[in-house]
Amino acid sequence: MREPDVASLMTRVVVGARPGTPFKEVAAMVTDGAFSAVPVLDTDGRPIGVVSEADLLPKEEYRGGTEPGPSVLAGRGAKQRWRQAHGVTAADVMTTPVATIGPDEPASAAARELAARNVRRLFVVDTGGRLVGVLSRRDLLRVFLRTDEELRREVADRVVRRALWLDPAAVTVEVVDGVVTLRGHVERRSEADIAVRLTRAMPGVVQVTDDLSYDWDDNTGHRVG
Repeated sequence: MREPDVASLMTRVVVGARPGTPFKEVAAMVTDGAFSAVPVLDTDGRPIGVVSEADLLPKEEYRGGTEPGPSVLAGRGAKQRWRQAHGVTAADVMTTPVATIGPDEPASAAARELAARNVRRLFVVDTGGRLVGVLSRRDLLRVFLRTDEELRREVADRVVRRALWLDPAAVTVEVVDGVVTLRGHVERRSEADIAVRLTRAMPGVVQVTDDLSYDWDDNTGHRVG
């Protein structure tokens, strides 16, 4: 089962800043647009940093540098916020490095990258490193908006009929709130296991309930019943 790739889920229209873009203009991009962060691009359109809401808030946290700064013993995060509080351009406040991914990567790889980096978005770049889109956590969650009927048809067609070559009457597929129930009878246990595994891997499936019976356990070589 082919899963969605990054290109099919990403947002293609991305507002970017330049290193010299004034702080106030960057703040307007973040507050007025649909993104909670904007990439900072070089002259070739390659992301070299990112400015998020969190990168802009130190200006208010330290009142533009008028409030007392962090102590010598303060952690790296506090010192970075103090530096950002004095920033006047995108380059002054941006965070590096930029979390990127290619457009042909599968959605599961993007989800793992988001979790590993603990970030809200990945900037999508082509083979030359140029920005082509952005993929957020919300974009990945769109796969779960598929209707129950759409999932039912796809499981019945791709899993039951195409992958296992079974008579559609042998296995019925029911879907409620994204939870798929496979009910029926197959010849071998391996067929039932494959049906469950392929269905669980299908984009948009929340869980699979296995209610399949079989005549032959080909894992142990024993006949059932």
